[in-house]
Amino acid sequence: MNEKEKLELIIKTLDAKRGEDIQAIKISDLTILADYFVIVNGTSNTHARTLADEVEFQLSQKGIEPERREADTGNTWIILDYGDIIVHVFYKDTRNFYKLEGLWADGEQIDISDLLVKE
Repeated sequence: MNEKEKLELIIKTLDAKRGEDIQAIKISDLTILADYFVIVNGTSNTHARTLADEVEFQLSQKGIEPERREADTGNTWIILDYGDIIVHVFYKDTRNFYKLEGLWADGEQIDISDLLVKE
């Protein structure tokens, strides 16, 4: 599975589980951390954990395991590090507090509208 296919699967999985305000930011020109950040928030701590668990499950079905998974004790910020793509799953209030998109505003916003289900 190439990087683009992995990014699409992550975004579609988050959308299918009703993740809110999904964003993909290309950061490869800014850092060696990863090529992309995917940022999403859930409506509760339980929802955030469910989003992260489902991404991990779907990629695991394709033989892709995260290099690292980090979470705070309340599941308000969960990080799945797949090397080239880092997924940040937030609880809404935590996302608003850290404003990760603002910190990486120099990155390229990726248009993912064609990957999201229209309601």
